[in-house]
Amino acid sequence: MAERVQQPPAKRLCCRPGYNPACRQGQRAGGAACGGPGTGQGGSGKTQSPESLLDIAARKVAEKWPFQRVEERFERIPEPVQRRIVYWSFPRSEREICMYSSFNTGGEESGAAGENSDETRLPFRRGIALLESGCVDSVLQVGFHLSGTVTEPASQSEPEIVCNVAISFDRCKITSVTCSCGNKDIFYCAHVVALSLYRIRKPDQVKLHLPISETLFQMNRDQLQKFVQYLITVHHTEVLPTAQKLADEILSQNSEINQVHGAPDPTAGASIDDENCWHLDEEQVQEQVKLFLSQGGYHGSGKQLNLLFAKVREMLKMRDSNGARMLTLITEQFMADPRLSLWRQQGTTMTDKYRQLWDELGALWMCIVLNPHCKPEQKAGWLRQLKKWNSVDVCPWEDGNHGNELPNLTNALPQGANANQDSANRPHRTVFTRAIEACDLHWQDSHLQHIISSDLYTNYCYHDNTENSLFDSRGWPLWHEHVPTACARVDALRSHGYPREALRLAIAIVNTLRRQQQKQLELFRGHKKELLHKGVTSITNLEGWVGHPLDPIGTLFSTLMESCRGDEDSMPGFSDFTDAMGQSKCMEFQLFPAQRLLEEGESYLALAVEMALVGLGQQRIMPDGLYAQEKVCRNEEQLIAKLQEVDLDDTLVKIFRKQAVFLLEGGPYSGLGEIIYRESVPMHTFAKYLFTSLLPHDAELAYKIALRAMRLPVLESSAPTGDMSRPHHIVSVVPNRYPRWFTLSHIESQQCELASTMLTAAKGDGRRLETVLESIQKNIHSSSHIFKLAQDAFKIATLMDSLPDITLLKVSLELGLQVMRMTLSTLNWRRREMVRWLVTCATEVGVYALDSIMQSWFTLFTPTEATSIVATTVMSNSTIVRLHLDCHQQENLASSARTLALQCAMKDPQNCALSALTLCEKDHIAFETAYQIVLDAATTGMSYTQLFTIARYMEHRGYPMRAYKLATLAMTHLNLSYNQDTHPAINDVLWACALSHSLGKNELAAIIPLVVKSVKCATVLSDILRRCTLTTPGMVALHGRRNSGKLMSLDKAPLRQLLDATIGAYINTTHSRLTHISPRHYSEFIEFLSKARETFLMAHDGHIQFTQFIDNLKQIYKGKKKLMMLVRERFG
Repeated sequence: MAERVQQPPAKRLCCRPGYNPACRQGQRAGGAACGGPGTGQGGSGKTQSPESLLDIAARKVAEKWPFQRVEERFERIPEPVQRRIVYWSFPRSEREICMYSSFNTGGEESGAAGENSDETRLPFRRGIALLESGCVDSVLQVGFHLSGTVTEPASQSEPEIVCNVAISFDRCKITSVTCSCGNKDIFYCAHVVALSLYRIRKPDQVKLHLPISETLFQMNRDQLQKFVQYLITVHHTEVLPTAQKLADEILSQNSEINQVHGAPDPTAGASIDDENCWHLDEEQVQEQVKLFLSQGGYHGSGKQLNLLFAKVREMLKMRDSNGARMLTLITEQFMADPRLSLWRQQGTTMTDKYRQLWDELGALWMCIVLNPHCKPEQKAGWLRQLKKWNSVDVCPWEDGNHGNELPNLTNALPQGANANQDSANRPHRTVFTRAIEACDLHWQDSHLQHIISSDLYTNYCYHDNTENSLFDSRGWPLWHEHVPTACARVDALRSHGYPREALRLAIAIVNTLRRQQQKQLELFRGHKKELLHKGVTSITNLEGWVGHPLDPIGTLFSTLMESCRGDEDSMPGFSDFTDAMGQSKCMEFQLFPAQRLLEEGESYLALAVEMALVGLGQQRIMPDGLYAQEKVCRNEEQLIAKLQEVDLDDTLVKIFRKQAVFLLEGGPYSGLGEIIYRESVPMHTFAKYLFTSLLPHDAELAYKIALRAMRLPVLESSAPTGDMSRPHHIVSVVPNRYPRWFTLSHIESQQCELASTMLTAAKGDGRRLETVLESIQKNIHSSSHIFKLAQDAFKIATLMDSLPDITLLKVSLELGLQVMRMTLSTLNWRRREMVRWLVTCATEVGVYALDSIMQSWFTLFTPTEATSIVATTVMSNSTIVRLHLDCHQQENLASSARTLALQCAMKDPQNCALSALTLCEKDHIAFETAYQIVLDAATTGMSYTQLFTIARYMEHRGYPMRAYKLATLAMTHLNLSYNQDTHPAINDVLWACALSHSLGKNELAAIIPLVVKSVKCATVLSDILRRCTLTTPGMVALHGRRNSGKLMSLDKAPLRQLLDATIGAYINTTHSRLTHISPRHYSEFIEFLSKARETFLMAHDGHIQFTQFIDNLKQIYKGKKKLMMLVRERFG
């Protein structure tokens, strides 16, 4: 048998003093089915009777009155009336059941406890499956209490489970649920769903009884005793101790139970004081939020929290009081997050995703406090709570920047008729500040009430054309309020399930903004000459609407788009919500005509698009702080992404044209005015969208917009400053602070994207390309971005499926040349890539371009780049083949390359001399000139390494005497000490000596003094000495004279000098090594002495010299006994 479920405690005490025993005995004690005769559900017959007056009245009473009030109002309530009230008190719509058993009514998301995202795993879907599978049984309704069993079928891993479910309800809301499945989640389990839907769908199959207290009233004493004894007998193990305790208390006259009139009844419905709200497991809400926060954004916790916020919005739209209750629980957990204190202590910022969750939290509180029908005491309670959270030290700031100490700018702008002025003195605004301020807003304004309550509110006789007039020239209502605040009202109306009212207010705001835009244009045209003459402008709005914490433009756009989709029309009257869950979310735009709200030919879609364009084109100051600036970029891109989903028709194209003209002529009100404030938010991303949208319809206007948007005055050294002298234009800010634009790299990349889009579109149009090129050169200041544009232009110009576009290629080359000039004197890790690319681009343009860059190489390249990359590539075979050059053209190009090489060699002989020689090989005069440049630089500016390299090159090219000359010059720069026996120059020294040896005795005799002077390393000198004694110097002497063929004597110069120097080097090196020698180097030292002995023995008295040398060592270093013993063993 399934485990019994503990019943929820009774809410009130029940007694019936108006009844007498005789009456009770005469009344029927049996039960009747819920859907018996007279129900409003209708039978299964073909005809239906009209609903009875009893059912109509009972249904209304069941919705609005707690049952205790019914009992107190009437002395005696007939049983049929009670039954109908009890019957109608159960919820009738599946929409709420779904809302409390899944994350959203669309059925897309997983459950809060991390269930599989498969829709069939949602509690609501599973509950339907259980119901339709016949798993619900033993359903019983006793008064305001529903119970039953739900069987969970066996699976491969789990046995069959029978769950006991109990549900209490009141005024069409489920007030408590219990289930033996032990489910721990925010939402109702599938078993509660199954039982609830059974009662909604099959009311005629549910046995309905009056509250148990009513049944007991009908029993006499014997019946009551029998009832109690049978109850105890059936459940004696569970209730016997409780029964005995109650019996003892009842029999005791002074017991507490006897002091109370009546007895509790869990089935008797609500008392007058009970709050009427759906059951919400507050503890589980807190636990789940705490868990998600502790995961720090991992395991999809951010997504789960966003789903909880969506659930709050869903509750608000259903006008469910649990929305505010749930948001309070969520906020408390957010405020208790230990990371807030940690981040504050460490001075670090929270992650971007976490920051967005806080934004949503603040926006939801704004919606809640702006509920148009909330009670004053509710709003007062919310205000107290918000102020409490707001005062906590770690409460996050609105701009996300804890280091910002600038004065509050937002409150300088009007927040409404009763704006909260206290916060104006606070230096920082928290995420709750706007909600606190919104508590002072009200809905009692008669003009506002008329706007939101009627489509027919117009005044065609109204002719007041002042700034704050209540109607426009057409007689349609206007609403003058700080735009974000006005749009927050719209969001609140939408959020609380008043879509039509939200739409009416949104249209009034749209008309106000349209009228304001026209007035601004007229005002600017009146002052245009004056402002343009001054060369300054003013910021008209410090709070940009795009990126604003309240997202006013996004709210207007969403409200109008929902209306044109007809989303809200499906909300009221859900009797069966399962069909709605399966509906596709992809809806075609339906342009519903709304009399009195739209002009002829207008649509909500058109209004939505127009408002998006107005908001995106607004000139506004770049906010402070990284997060606020990232939010501006992010919101702009999100809004544009929504706009891109809309297909442009003729009507929308007209709106685009109209707004584009205003943007160009709107002066300080437009981000694309002729002169903008230096710190205005750039328009690159928006202009790119406008450009691509307008291009097929009005190319001239599209290019005007894009070219105007290319500027980035914050990077200009002489950008115009703001005009702070007009109080009606601007609130005073700190005018001369240098802005910290944390998103500058992103902004520059967007500027580059805009330019690239124009280049692509202008392919084949020389005039357009020239204009775009000028704009790029004037406005883009990053070499990497200009290089990217150059590459983009090159790719577009050389597409494989078409002939190269020479005009676009020239633009690409021009941009490349600009990059070369910009990066010539700065370090850039991509510089070699840029140079190689430029040569490739010039090659595609033609031979004259290559010749041009070589003629002006000194303004574009370093000497090394010009010789090693540019000239070398130009003279390569691949370039000749690519350009199809004839002999004359080849020679001209080669001549330019040689001239470049010689110029570079003169400027930087160290790095360019060898390249110059290589490039000039085929021209004798040029080669001689290059060689002379090397000789001139050899004595002063060139290192031995460079000279040895060139000397080897000369030998390789068949100029041994020149190689010898350069080698001797290199030797004069070299200095090898005694311990540098692994120096990289050793091979060059050996090569130089071998070269001299091969040339003849005279050359060898000339280089040996240089070697002796430069080289102090004994092993190197002994190696040179051996090589010189192995062969006869100079197999063919100069001038063709045959060599004598005799080996050189070690007793005569020049080898005697080399031998003495080698012996001296060994002696000096030996003493140096012995100064700091350690035992582990003894054997190595003995081998060194052995090599020294071989060199000593090359002299005629070498044996005597070596013996004296060893004896000297023994005497001087006799303290090193072990070492000297090894010396004696080897050398005697």
